[in-house]
Amino acid sequence: MKEEISYQDQVEGRNAVLELLESGKDINKIYMEKGEKQGSINKILAIAKERKVLVTEIDKQKFRQMAQTPNAQGIIAIVPPFDYCDVYDIIDLAKEKNEEPFIVILDGIEDPHNLGSIIRTAETAGVHGIIIPKRRAASVNSTVAKVSAGAVEHMKIARVNNIVETINTLKKEGIWICGTDMEANEYYYHQDLTGPLAIVIGSEGDGMSRLTKENCDFLTKIPMKGKITSLNASVSAGIVIYESMKQRMEK
Repeated sequence: MKEEISYQDQVEGRNAVLELLESGKDINKIYMEKGEKQGSINKILAIAKERKVLVTEIDKQKFRQMAQTPNAQGIIAIVPPFDYCDVYDIIDLAKEKNEEPFIVILDGIEDPHNLGSIIRTAETAGVHGIIIPKRRAASVNSTVAKVSAGAVEHMKIARVNNIVETINTLKKEGIWICGTDMEANEYYYHQDLTGPLAIVIGSEGDGMSRLTKENCDFLTKIPMKGKITSLNASVSAGIVIYESMKQRMEK
């Protein structure tokens, strides 16, 4: 019989589980497919033993029933629901690092693969935190954790009721809001993306909502020369996030 496990409570894949173990976050239990213990599985088992995390071996059929991603690589960790933070926790992290806040706001990203990719890019670029809405958007789950290659364990993520209200909260903290929009007048590499900044990435299909766009301090766009006039949301996010990182490093 398939075990009843919430989708949000499962992390799969060797890299994702290894990052989870090394992060020190709570793990209820680890399930491992029976078979040869090669490569990073041995490292996972060693750290799990050190942290006193229970590891249970199960047969291939039961493992496949439990797995929620096609490439779980023989390892599944059962964890408490993702621990979302408060928006002010992100701002406080920047202060602790003596850095100007660098935040990404996702206005309705629905594909967990895109969310995972954006989290991975943001973590490597030094983003202090990501803000997502509670409704009509992807939340952190096993797919997001796997696609992020474990970056989700090192990234502060706030889940808010209202993106526009949150934008106005950030403005009161002196943070500028940069929206990404195809109809913007300026290309991203002509904009000053340094200083206290939140970059807004719109949804895969419709981009930013009208109210979100109206509440941005300025808009920017990525040049398009091909017949396809839009980029994947995670690719768009990566381009603008890394331009901001580049400018910050050169400042």
